[in-house]
Amino acid sequence: MGFVTRNTYYFDAPGAQNTADAARFAVERARELGVRKIVVASTSGRTALAFQDAVKETDLRLIVVTHVVGFSRPGEWEFSGEAAETLRAAGVAIVTGTHALSGLERAISRSPRLGGSSRTEAVAEALRRVVAVGLKVAVECVLIAADQGVVGVDEEVIAVGGTISGADTVCVIRPAHTASFFDLQVREIVAMPRVR
Repeated sequence: MGFVTRNTYYFDAPGAQNTADAARFAVERARELGVRKIVVASTSGRTALAFQDAVKETDLRLIVVTHVVGFSRPGEWEFSGEAAETLRAAGVAIVTGTHALSGLERAISRSPRLGGSSRTEAVAEALRRVVAVGLKVAVECVLIAADQGVVGVDEEVIAVGGTISGADTVCVIRPAHTASFFDLQVREIVAMPRVR
């Protein structure tokens, strides 16, 4: 019987105060496993810039997944144009795709005529409540990145999400496309908040 021993880190509380440590843990695990890509969620660009700084002296490829245009306000992209310019100049891939675990389903559940939760939203809520909000975010970002073709479904990636802002959950995921969601595997939890 084979097994490995690796560090798992637990934050006392969720939130942006964990971002620098999450970035350090992501790079550490990528090096341990020989993983080449880190997929990180970033709404405004602040988290993306922190991770760009963490991977600067490495050969790791950073992939940033942002909210879709119109997520908070119609026609607006919340990501900083200045941050996008800085990241792209450094060779960082920025992916903006429809949220795999809500998208059209959210329009139906919010509709006064249709209402009710969907199966897709139940999956998202289970990930949020049972493990961590950041895990749901990390899984969704990997689905989006795979659907956009920037990560392969035959490689492991380090995936990073957060609770409200910043990064507080780091995991190792074997990606899948959204249409093959149940082929996705969360293989390791590297870091997460103990209390949500």
